[in-house]
Amino acid sequence: MFKNPEKERLRKILNTSETIAVVGLSDKPYRTSYQISQAMQQAGYKVIPVNPQISEALGEKAYASLSDVKEKVDIINVFRRSAFLPGVAEEAKRIEANAFWAQQGVYHEDVPAILEGSGMEVIMNNCIKVTHALVK
Repeated sequence: MFKNPEKERLRKILNTSETIAVVGLSDKPYRTSYQISQAMQQAGYKVIPVNPQISEALGEKAYASLSDVKEKVDIINVFRRSAFLPGVAEEAKRIEANAFWAQQGVYHEDVPAILEGSGMEVIMNNCIKVTHALVK
C-alpha cells in the first residue's frame, strides 16, 4: 500500500528544490491551482505552468506538456483529476525531476509502479502549500 514520505523527507525535497512544473495550472486567479502556485512562487520557487489551454500564468510562459519544458524541473506538481495521473506519470518519466507531487484529493494507485526506478519521490493526495508551511 502506498504511503507518502515522512515529514523530514518532504522537508528535504522542498528545501533542495527551486523549480516546480505545475501540470494543470490555470491562468484564472480564483482557481486553486493558481492560488497555490502563486503562494509557492511567493515562497521563492520558480513556477512553470504546464497547460496546453493557456499561454502564460503568474508571469511565466506556459508549456503544452512536460516534454516541452527545457529547463531543469525539481518538482512536478499535478492539478489534474486522479484518472489523468497515470498518463502524467508516464510523461514525467521522460524528464528528470526529483519529485512527482499530486495535490490534495489527487491519487492513483498505479503511479508508484509507473515511476519506480525513475528516481522520483512520489507524493500524492497532499497539498504542497500546506506541506511547505508545516515543514519549513
